[in-house]
Amino acid sequence: MRLLIAFLLPWFTFFTIGRPLAGIVCLILQITVIGWIPATIWAVYALSQYQTDQKIRRAFRA
Repeated sequence: MRLLIAFLLPWFTFFTIGRPLAGIVCLILQITVIGWIPATIWAVYALSQYQTDQKIRRAFRA
């Protein structure tokens, strides 16, 4: 679900993973039509990093 959000509303992805400052910067970037593609790429990358961090945390808890 977050991946779909990353494609449609890249700035909102950062708020769902707990990075509101990055979300505001991404929103400013997304306001321009040309900035939409870099904002989407950045959101997808940040989401993949977040998921990797979550897996690492779960591995150390077990």
